Amino acid sequence: MKRFGFVCAALVALWSVPAWAVQCHDDLALFRFPGGQAQFTVEIADDVAERAQGLMHRASLPASAGMLFIYEHPQAAAFWMKNTLLPLDMIFIDATGTVTRVHANARPLDETPIPGGDGVLMVLEINGGLAARVGIRPGAELAHPRLAQATAAFPCQ
Repeated sequence: MKRFGFVCAALVALWSVPAWAVQCHDDLALFRFPGGQAQFTVEIADDVAERAQGLMHRASLPASAGMLFIYEHPQAAAFWMKNTLLPLDMIFIDATGTVTRVHANARPLDETPIPGGDGVLMVLEINGGLAARVGIRPGAELAHPRLAQATAAFPCQ
């Protein structure tokens, strides 16, 4: 009987962790939020040149893909759409992996700065309108290995 109880407790513990949480890799952005979760395959832009290039000159972006811009430390960040041909959602993320702001449907080729606020560590760009369709809004949490796991709101498993 004790063994049965132990096995049941172990199974409950396994079921309480989302299966995709164990897939915490550099090229995946995993989000959880009330009522759901979302996963995107991402390209990383983590140096000045890569962040400057971003998604410029691209005619398309797969629906489940994006670009994750990563800064060396939290800072004020603003983006623009210079030479960017498709509408994008910009998801601004702090050092804990918490979404602080979502700018929906940034206009292609617009050079108006889009402020993300202070304390931005990462910005995920995905297809315009997709964040609202899947439910990503401020308060959503990102699991990603480039976050400090000890302070992450949604640490990698």
